[in-house]
Amino acid sequence: MEITEEVLSAILDAYAYEIVFADRDHIIRYMNATAKRRYAGRISIGASLFNCHNENSRIKIEQFLKRADEGENEMYELYNGKTGEREFFVPVRDRNNKVIGYFERHEKPWDPSHPEVPVGDYWTNRI
Repeated sequence: MEITEEVLSAILDAYAYEIVFADRDHIIRYMNATAKRRYAGRISIGASLFNCHNENSRIKIEQFLKRADEGENEMYELYNGKTGEREFFVPVRDRNNKVIGYFERHEKPWDPSHPEVPVGDYWTNRI
């Protein structure tokens, strides 16, 4: 099987967590199916990420990009007390290790009393 853009998109669509990839100019270039459901009507491919983030977020993201340019990989952002999720900034690099964009990774809170609950169920109910 050849790994095409269609196959990679299907893999990312099967991923239960949302993925919104923005380039270095903060333009949204890709959203997986979960992200499209969660952010429907608020953000879209081709739009600026800052249509839904404020100036403080811009400053924070620029700081993360600077750290990524200096060699850091995934970076802890914050604990979201509203959702119980930890959030991480994830730089994406090309073959030459140059940062070409980024996405934010949300980590589902783990409920030890219900470890059998699939991640997908959590995200579906969260949206």
